Amino acid sequence: QVQPVESGGGSVQAGGSLRLSCAASGSIFSIDAMGWYRQAPGKQRELVATITGGGRIKYADSVKGRFTISRVNAKNTVYLQMNSLKPEDTAVYYCNVQKAIGETTFDYWGQGTQVTVSS
Repeated sequence: QVQPVESGGGSVQAGGSLRLSCAASGSIFSIDAMGWYRQAPGKQRELVATITGGGRIKYADSVKGRFTISRVNAKNTVYLQMNSLKPEDTAVYYCNVQKAIGETTFDYWGQGTQVTVSS
């Protein structure tokens, strides 16, 4: 089992910044991708950004140029720097950790952290 634990959510006005952190603990060998997803009220969970162990990064189009994902492999920690926040960024943000066991990939989720952006 892998336990991702998020921190850093909160409330901010539009145009502001927040930084999310997620540290993975437990059975952390063979961790591959780490990333962030978000879910707004009444909407499906969506990808925000992911980063593989080798540093390959993917962003949602809606956050490109505003959000930056980074990772410290030695600490099994992933960060999300969110700048120029918009009210539509309001959501619960979930950390995701993927682990490969053989040919199967398992997803582990954090408990979520609320981000609220006011206009």
